[in-house]
Amino acid sequence: MTHILIIDDDVELSDLLKEVLSFENFQISTAYDGLAGLATMSESVDLVLLDVMMPKLNGFDTLKQLREKWSVPVLMLTAKGDEIDRVVGLELGADDYLPKPFSERELLARIRAILRRTQVVPDVEKTQDGVLFHDLKLFPGRLEAYCNEQLLDLTSTEFALLHYFVQHPGKVLTKEDLSLEVLGKRLAAFDRAVDMHVSNLRKKLPDWDNGKARIKTLRGRGYLLVESA
Repeated sequence: MTHILIIDDDVELSDLLKEVLSFENFQISTAYDGLAGLATMSESVDLVLLDVMMPKLNGFDTLKQLREKWSVPVLMLTAKGDEIDRVVGLELGADDYLPKPFSERELLARIRAILRRTQVVPDVEKTQDGVLFHDLKLFPGRLEAYCNEQLLDLTSTEFALLHYFVQHPGKVLTKEDLSLEVLGKRLAAFDRAVDMHVSNLRKKLPDWDNGKARIKTLRGRGYLLVESA
């Protein structure tokens, strides 16, 4: 059973989400501030719903500390219209964000999209040796990526993004493509999620030996993974 941890100081909302998600056969744990949320974290948690505005430790500081130890997917719950909260959350390693108020249907769709792209599946024979692309080696079954034999510290969403790039080297991938195929949602107006995830991934990928970035931005068109220096 998929285990979701809700970290939100709104007790009424947390109880409602627990009821809704339990009905969908998710196992739910709750914490009403960031410190309690960090103390509740465990290997069994598959996804975290994390509010931004909380006492004791806000959502951003909670996410920073969470990312020091855990790679669990995080869906940030932000105030409606606060774009800066969304951008900061993505910069810190959140997988996606959902503005309040939101519908039960939208929440479930976001949760399922994140779980589809991030849940680890057992390695099978065809992926046992990994996916090779120049000096990159990806293990989809373990959500691990290596560059020059060095493990890259990627979030699950960054791994999914890199895996999709590697499957389409040298091809221009639009933001619409990446949002739908990797994030599991249609690109909405002013949605910066794809841009932020690509930016974070680019920072973690070593440049080619000649100093050129591996992921190229084509303004107005999208992104492409450069096949070689």
